[in-house]
Amino acid sequence: MYGIFERLPEWPELDMGLIRIAFKLNPERFHYMAVADNRQREMPTEDDRDIKRGHAKALGYKEAVQLTHPHNSMFKNQVDDKYQYTCEIKDNKVHGWISTKSRVGFWIISPSGEYRSGGPIKQELTSHVGPTAITTFISGHYVGADMEAHYRPGEAWKKVLGPVFIYLNSDSTSNNKPQDLLWEDAKQQSEKEVKAWPYDFVASSDYLSRRERGSVTGRLLVNDRFLTPGKSAYVGLAPPGEAGSWQTNTKGYQFWTKTNETGYFTIENVRPGTYNLYGWVPGFIGDFRYQNLVNVAAGSVISLGRVVYKPPRNGPTLWEIGVPDRTAREYFIPEPYKDTMNPLYLNHTDKFRQYGLWQRYTELYPTHDLVYTVGVSNYSQDWFYAQVTRKTGDLTYVPTIWQIVFHLPYVNSRGSYTLQVALASAAWANLQVRINNQNSWPFFSTGTIGKDNAIARHGIHGMYRLYTIDVPGRLLRTGTNTIYLRQPKAQGPFEGLMYDYIRLEEPSRA
Repeated sequence: MYGIFERLPEWPELDMGLIRIAFKLNPERFHYMAVADNRQREMPTEDDRDIKRGHAKALGYKEAVQLTHPHNSMFKNQVDDKYQYTCEIKDNKVHGWISTKSRVGFWIISPSGEYRSGGPIKQELTSHVGPTAITTFISGHYVGADMEAHYRPGEAWKKVLGPVFIYLNSDSTSNNKPQDLLWEDAKQQSEKEVKAWPYDFVASSDYLSRRERGSVTGRLLVNDRFLTPGKSAYVGLAPPGEAGSWQTNTKGYQFWTKTNETGYFTIENVRPGTYNLYGWVPGFIGDFRYQNLVNVAAGSVISLGRVVYKPPRNGPTLWEIGVPDRTAREYFIPEPYKDTMNPLYLNHTDKFRQYGLWQRYTELYPTHDLVYTVGVSNYSQDWFYAQVTRKTGDLTYVPTIWQIVFHLPYVNSRGSYTLQVALASAAWANLQVRINNQNSWPFFSTGTIGKDNAIARHGIHGMYRLYTIDVPGRLLRTGTNTIYLRQPKAQGPFEGLMYDYIRLEEPSRA
């Protein structure tokens, strides 16, 4: 299945923020859902979610309900929410449903990410209660209104969305667990579809065959005080723009790959056009953009040779919190509530997908906010995964002020220190930074940022942002110092931030 979307320049302006294909399967047959090897289970029914009939209880937002009177008692008190089953684009190759009674599987296979929006780690919906199976081409999920979905007068646009493959399989054996065989077969079929991309059967001239495309090769190196290979980095071609602009791009095609252990990469099957080469490297902050435009022609093989990324840095590291990986996964993620848990995510690598984890902050810090002491605290235990509001009443919330306490044996009062703050998510938030006086006027503020809603939607990241903040040495003192991180927006439970990584650098010695 695929669609060719075209907009003529004389048409009026519009917003088109969501394009997807949705399948609603027979609820009498399909009860078992699979999204990944470790994300599959027997599912409740849509009728179980019916609040008006007393089958479920409303929770903090409309997509999440607690199943109070489900048809099967095994689901009692569990939470069902379609956002618990989202998946990053790079991993969203195959998902679907199985009828264990009919021994039949229904699968959506996405062999390429070139037609999707937002880059390889943008999260999208997959399958959820219905039984529903979805493939999404453009959406604002986990990014919000920052997605580029507005089409202005005079703007022409055309894009081939897909093809995606709808695959049905069946099990004729007497295996007691047909879901295992059907899932493994679907994964194998997914691998075949990926290898067959781009398909050779599409007759439209708008869909380009393999021989009508080009490739780009190179080697990524990182210059952070010394030169090292950019290993396991994500590099991609996307429409020209600023570094990181691929996160919000919906109108063009994107082509991504990962570098090997020595930084080499090959981006294959690229549609002819003009692109920027973008990327980021785990373990380093910031976004890479190659200085020259890359012009790909049909049949071309472009070798960029060595490309060097110099991540933001103004001086040696004094201290750091977290790991620069564009997520908040390494921080403290609390245990779920026993009466609103999803058993799928117990003892799971994705434990952040449980409902209501943000509420644990108020329980852990009922009167005073988080204080992190550099050299004493451990970010995996002492840094809550999200800076959220504190609940003080049924519908009342207050801002939170986190503190980073650190010791400096010497201060260069005439120098300029640097605070690097990388955010993994922001939702209707404003990060204000103060030093050594929490009642002073903030010397840095982001202003209101973010609508990615990753806190509510069980994401451990949304849209990445990096702030490089100059800290005059006169604000610091020899001995104990405190950085205050205040998030003043507090209308509800979901305004807040997720931090990726924080680092303080001393003045440059150059």
